[in-house]
Amino acid sequence: MVLDPLQYGLGGLSGALVGFTLGLFGGGGSILAVPLMVYVVGVPSAHLAIGTSAFAVAANAFANLIGHARLGNVKWRCAGVYSVAGVIGAFVGSSIGKMVDGQKLLILFALLMLVVGVLMFRKRGTEGNPGAQCSRENVHKVAAFGGLTGIFSGFFGIGGGFLIVPGLIAATNMPILYAIGSSLVAVTAFGLTTALNYAFSGYVDWLLAAIFIGGGVAGGVVGAYLARHLSARKGLLNSLFATLIFVVAAYMLYRSLGPAPHA
Repeated sequence: MVLDPLQYGLGGLSGALVGFTLGLFGGGGSILAVPLMVYVVGVPSAHLAIGTSAFAVAANAFANLIGHARLGNVKWRCAGVYSVAGVIGAFVGSSIGKMVDGQKLLILFALLMLVVGVLMFRKRGTEGNPGAQCSRENVHKVAAFGGLTGIFSGFFGIGGGFLIVPGLIAATNMPILYAIGSSLVAVTAFGLTTALNYAFSGYVDWLLAAIFIGGGVAGGVVGAYLARHLSARKGLLNSLFATLIFVVAAYMLYRSLGPAPHA
């Protein structure tokens, strides 16, 4: 696939928006990356958009992880257990996803986003326990949530942060700020697993991914800084996160169920 210079420029701007979202919410980068690839940049194949965005989101998540780690927002043991279980799930899910029609994947993706948005609104006032850790009592829950979100992540070709954040909170009762920082470990691992699986089938545009990543690194610095300040206001970060999911999901359903997008 060959894109024109304008499309690559739009890819860079889209990457900046995705990086900002990843830094701010921990998840949400891939929520924006797939529709931006399809509807803004103009990638003609849903599978190609999914594979390329999965790699770009993984790289941007890793860049944002460095900032959150320096701020002490990562629960490494929990992130490690969650990620190992999730990588196995992501490989299984992405193998199945490649066999499903791309347009159907986008519709199912949008419906899943609506469900998660509702769950995030219900938990918007939850502060959590800052001392939460992975222990013998909850490690099975962490691994189970990790494996399940990994399957969804791989199937939809997403980093999965918008699933991982509530998954970590449900498994450990950690505050959302720590869940955001820790989720970036899993987003990186899940996205890379999915991208490599898609790349094996030729579904990754490496140049577009590189431009997307460049924009994402810049946007992520701003997002991570803002996340720390917004977390001090009870429920605000959760509410913004859920609102973002609803808005993008509604747009994706409108485009997917309406007239066919211009290729």
